Amino acid sequence: MAILDSYYHIYNRGVDKRTIFNQEADRWRFLQSMTLFNNEDSRRGVLWNLENKEEGANMRTLKKYVDNRENDSLVEIAADCLMDNHYHLILKERKGEGISKFMQKLGTGYTMYFNKKYDRSGSLFQGSYKSVRVDNNKYLKYLLVYINVINPIEGEGINLNKERGIDRALTFAERYDWSTHKEYLEKRDSFVIDKGLFNYLFEGPEKYREFARMVLEEKKYEHIKEYTLE
Repeated sequence: MAILDSYYHIYNRGVDKRTIFNQEADRWRFLQSMTLFNNEDSRRGVLWNLENKEEGANMRTLKKYVDNRENDSLVEIAADCLMDNHYHLILKERKGEGISKFMQKLGTGYTMYFNKKYDRSGSLFQGSYKSVRVDNNKYLKYLLVYINVINPIEGEGINLNKERGIDRALTFAERYDWSTHKEYLEKRDSFVIDKGLFNYLFEGPEKYREFARMVLEEKKYEHIKEYTLE
């Protein structure tokens, strides 16, 4: 059972390591679901209703919906990263059993969407999501860099040991749209996540940027084994 006011590393991959995001539209759908299902009373039908209105379901209409909804969030979403065949989240419960309720709705809703779109059936994810409690700030800071920076550049296959490899890696991470790295650099302002964690851990975006570079330069990523998907 999750402990209130504790952060958790939540992650899962596709069954048999299959791709779970075939198109950018699938990633958008996952983010939309993260937003809409983060509420005690939300149901899968709310996204269908938004999609079938004249303006459709886009980030502007989602924000309007969220702004008009009572603040009854199940979890605080501190970070996310969506890769082709897996995802990572950093969550903190705001209500008892909030993480399990949120993840059940998110997993079921996205699987139904994916299976209908791609004419398939059965499980999409490799069992239940994995959850690891983050029990100290050092762990939390390294985990944030792993999710926002290391994960995307590993997927791109960038060699950090080559000349200017670290510069290329950091440039790629800043351009990658499907992590919260841009939010922590204050290059994008998303209402999907809560940046309270950023203000708690770093004095500003430059301190965060410096810390991310240090992790790469000192090869701290080689010791973050517990953050990877085995």
